[in-house]
Amino acid sequence: MTFPIRYTVVLVSWLGVVLVFCGADQAQAQEQAPVKILLVGHNPDHPPGTHTYLPTCHLLAGLLEKHPGVQATVSNGWPKDSQTLQGVKALVLYSSSGAELLLDKPYTPQVKELLDSGAGLVVIHWATAVRKKNLQRLGPTWEGYLGGYWISNVGLAMGRSEVRQLQPQHPICRGWKPFTIYDEFYLNPHIGKATPLLAVQVRGKYLIVGWAYERPGGARAFATTLGHFGRNFDIPQFRRLLLNAILWTAGCEVLPQGALVE
Repeated sequence: MTFPIRYTVVLVSWLGVVLVFCGADQAQAQEQAPVKILLVGHNPDHPPGTHTYLPTCHLLAGLLEKHPGVQATVSNGWPKDSQTLQGVKALVLYSSSGAELLLDKPYTPQVKELLDSGAGLVVIHWATAVRKKNLQRLGPTWEGYLGGYWISNVGLAMGRSEVRQLQPQHPICRGWKPFTIYDEFYLNPHIGKATPLLAVQVRGKYLIVGWAYERPGGARAFATTLGHFGRNFDIPQFRRLLLNAILWTAGCEVLPQGALVE
């Protein structure tokens, strides 16, 4: 069949437009912005081998960047350059009492802007806490972001226990089995609307040591009170649950086998 010249020109032009748009879509997919994760620690405040904030942040950042499309940055304290916060999908805090570190500082408006924009939040060990003297003032906001908290330093116990999965179907629990840990356990955590995920046995009773929370609007949070000893981050199962949690809070898909841990 022979088309008139004017129809041929129109057809070729239309195909050219389609190819341009397809090429643009492909280029856009190739240049998709990375999933940015910010890990915040600070200088030591405990004896060597405990509360290893910055070394652990660097360990987790290196493992996160083994996942395609993930970009991880470590900051000693809250970043001084606000550009560091641009596009951050998840904030990971391994530090002293997290409520005070994030909600009671001159840079708190930046923290709230980041979290209110939908960024996820992961807190480890002492970073789950709000100090008792600040509970009424900071507690409600802290719980609103995290779904729960621990009051510092109300109730501690040192011991060994198996870490159990309370919600094995949750993405954070993918790819790892219950494991034994020797740690400093925080007693009497306050779990608000969060979902308990992890438990240990202390003094003959089960104690929640990890929870997940989806805030109104879809932003996610995860907290674990585990992580006192630096050597515990050498446990592959513990690393995997933490990495799963970080990826989940950042909105990434957690594979059935879980995150890469080596």
